[in-house]
Amino acid sequence: MSSPGPRRLPTLQGRLVTTLFFEPSTRTRSSFEIAARRLSADVASFAPASSALAKGESLLDTVRTYVAMGAELLVIRHRSSGVPAALAQDLHATGHDIAVLNAGDGLHSHPSQALLDLFTLARHFSPQQPTLQALAGRTIAIVGDILHSRVARSNLWSLSGVGARIHLCGPSALLPKCFADFLAAMPPGCGPDPVPQRGKIHIFRDLDEALTDVDAVMTLRLQQERAQKHQVTSLEDYHRNYGITHGRLKRCRPGTPVLHPGPVNRDVELSSELVNDPQRCLMHQQVGHGVPVRMALLYLLATTLNAREDT
Repeated sequence: MSSPGPRRLPTLQGRLVTTLFFEPSTRTRSSFEIAARRLSADVASFAPASSALAKGESLLDTVRTYVAMGAELLVIRHRSSGVPAALAQDLHATGHDIAVLNAGDGLHSHPSQALLDLFTLARHFSPQQPTLQALAGRTIAIVGDILHSRVARSNLWSLSGVGARIHLCGPSALLPKCFADFLAAMPPGCGPDPVPQRGKIHIFRDLDEALTDVDAVMTLRLQQERAQKHQVTSLEDYHRNYGITHGRLKRCRPGTPVLHPGPVNRDVELSSELVNDPQRCLMHQQVGHGVPVRMALLYLLATTLNAREDT
């Protein structure tokens, strides 16, 4: 058996990584912190409930406090779109050479989740040599609450960027027709689109039709408040119409995998039997891949910082 390699690498030794999560998170926050420690960084975690924010301190001043304590890489999640980018601009405008990584902002984007989803799919389709070419021409169904999902938005950019066709499926209240033209805008942080030809988006209301002959299925967490706001009639009806089960997967290509960003509502987005089936449900693989993917992101940011310091 080959050696698994070192558990820790010295890449970020002497660097301070701060995770500032202004909304709850288990998987993303933990995997970023594990990733930072695997790269030998010091890690500081921000807890909003016990912070000076409760005393009226501004968001920017909170971030500047961590920078004053030596933080060089900031991993930021916030309920409002654009906050990580705005904080990065403010810090750079005041002369702070700080790397900021978006860990999810409002309904805007969740870049690291999209990257680990790409890797999970590439490894499924090409286990010996995972490459993005393994996804070109594939058909991927994304099912559920597209409207309120930053995961869906980031995956629309990433999957279309590698040439996959995308089937979006959900009730009209959670999947407006305008998503058919989603790719007409510019990708986040880009001027002209760097991808010359993207895969296409197709919208479906009928789940069986959306799943026909697809290569992979992504499901999205349904917030239970959607039923309270009458965006879905009930959780039971939602599962009946849009829940993924072994029976529903028979319309897909043989062996089609199912992904979910977590946390999952059993018997709402996915049947419990499917969640417990490691041959079809790749949720745990996604979580496991989150650590090396986020290690790679932190490594790239550290390389940028090193290059700036050497000039």
